[in-house]
Amino acid sequence: MSSTTLFTTPPMAATPATPSAQVDRLALLIDKSKSINHLLQIHAALVRRGLDHHPILNFKLQRSYSSVGQLHYSVALFNRTQSPNVFLWTAIINAHTHSGLCDQALSYYTQMLTHPVQPNAFTLSSLLKGCTLEPARTIHSHAVKLGFSSDLYVTTGLVDAYARGGDVMSAQKLFVTMPEKSLVSSTAMLTCYAKHGMLREARLLFEGMDVKDVVCWNVIIDGYAQHGYPNESLFLFRKMLGQKKVKPNEITVLAVLSSCGQLGALESGRWVHSYVENNSVGVNVRVGTALVDMYCKCGSLEDARKVFDVIEGKDVVAWNSMIMGYGIHGFSDEALQLFYDMCCIGVRPSDISFVAVLTACAHSGLVSKGWEIFNLMKDRYKMEPKIEHFGCMVNLLGRAGRLQEAYDLVRSMEIEPDPVLWGTLLWACRVHNNVSLGGEIAEFLVNHNLASSGTYVLLSNMYASARNWAGVAKVRSLMKGRGVEKEPGCSSIEVNNKVHEFLAGDLRHPKSKDIYLMLEEMNCWLKANGYIPKTDVVLHDIGEQQKEQSLEVHSEKLALAFGLISTGPGSTIKIVKNLRVCLDCHAAMKMISEITGRKIIMRDRNRFHHFENGSCSCGDYW
Repeated sequence: MSSTTLFTTPPMAATPATPSAQVDRLALLIDKSKSINHLLQIHAALVRRGLDHHPILNFKLQRSYSSVGQLHYSVALFNRTQSPNVFLWTAIINAHTHSGLCDQALSYYTQMLTHPVQPNAFTLSSLLKGCTLEPARTIHSHAVKLGFSSDLYVTTGLVDAYARGGDVMSAQKLFVTMPEKSLVSSTAMLTCYAKHGMLREARLLFEGMDVKDVVCWNVIIDGYAQHGYPNESLFLFRKMLGQKKVKPNEITVLAVLSSCGQLGALESGRWVHSYVENNSVGVNVRVGTALVDMYCKCGSLEDARKVFDVIEGKDVVAWNSMIMGYGIHGFSDEALQLFYDMCCIGVRPSDISFVAVLTACAHSGLVSKGWEIFNLMKDRYKMEPKIEHFGCMVNLLGRAGRLQEAYDLVRSMEIEPDPVLWGTLLWACRVHNNVSLGGEIAEFLVNHNLASSGTYVLLSNMYASARNWAGVAKVRSLMKGRGVEKEPGCSSIEVNNKVHEFLAGDLRHPKSKDIYLMLEEMNCWLKANGYIPKTDVVLHDIGEQQKEQSLEVHSEKLALAFGLISTGPGSTIKIVKNLRVCLDCHAAMKMISEITGRKIIMRDRNRFHHFENGSCSCGDYW
């Protein structure tokens, strides 16, 4: 260890001081030290003065070494200390916990008990900060035995440990019995509820908190975003902006941009972008990538590319977001070019990169290119394809009508096919009217309890297309018997920074009367231009007129009608649908884009459709 002088000014020995004052001064210097070099100088001074075994100075020095990332110095100092007291044991345990070395922290705790030194409340709370569920349960029993079970720090640590470990009931039971609830314990419980989708409980707790910091706001906003309630997430964000003492940070922005992307709320996303640039958040790689993802999902590739091009130090996640954006919009050439550009500059593609570029191939029917990319993944990058990559290939082959090739690929897989992959193949059978193979797959899924609601709907679709109403009735009976419910179609549109949602036949909107008047006008336009409704997509054995009426009130048509009466002539209309757009609505959108001179952008479950001048960017291939 260095024996250099502590300061360039005259040394401390030049001024007489009592041993107590000298210890106090050295302790203060240790507390203020922020660099390893300064700590080493102080340590050298302790050795020269014979104070290197002083318990208080030893404790402070050990703790400071770990705080500047020099854990090995802390360990060396601790190992040379004779008969360390509870504070030194706690300090070394806490240092390892903060460094993410929880197993080592538990090992020190075990050694401490064998010496024997009795832990205090801070020992237990330090251990709990990083330990997993089973050790937490053991520490809980120790806390009860040692009389610390009611200590605020220990109880808060236990709530947090149970919450992180997924034991919601134990966390909740402890939390409700706490006589005093700190902001930290409330946040731990709030995080537990939000993580496990218990949003009602999370909201009740959140609203009841007297003090809410930015962490609490982030937890509740992100909880709604992650569990499919983006509208509520944005509502809470706007409410947060009205708080004088709380300012959004990077975590807030990431959650809110995710919500904007889910909703396709472009104007709200642009506002958040402006907020980021005009406040202290800043556009780093993470925020930039979230912006790219949001703009792609909101239908604005131009904005996405502008952000992508100015991100400094782009990582593979940023590249993946832009490639996937091009892919889901059907711009396969741009997606492939960007993929090759990424590889050329030395950014190694991840498994998500290959999902993104294979998705682009699938949306454009590039079968040969898809196989080339799939083989590149295995041969050049030595990456074993995952279920998602096989799913992309099945999707690509199935869309191209190469059903047998897709089926053979599934059967040759070493990975067990999941319901999503089978569903992809089943959908291809539906598109290409291969009722025989589709029925075989559906029967397999149903018999092995792998069928989702979508499986039943697809099978029903196939029977309905073949006018096999007995088959449709059988599927519906199966669904009813097994408690399976069809996911309702829902379409949303953003107008004046507010997102409006519609279900089929919806009458809840305040402007329903005007919307249905516009629907009638739209139908007149379509009929005048020779449009014939595609009634074969209606899955009920009813009359033709009833089928036409059923098609007229699909959720995307209601959203389009609202967009036409709520936005200026010539402006683009953007619609988001949770399911695949039906053949009738797709054909109607093409014709209405030509009649009105409007560009209509629709995002459905599979991809984006850009309707303009009577045609769609998907080339009727979706």
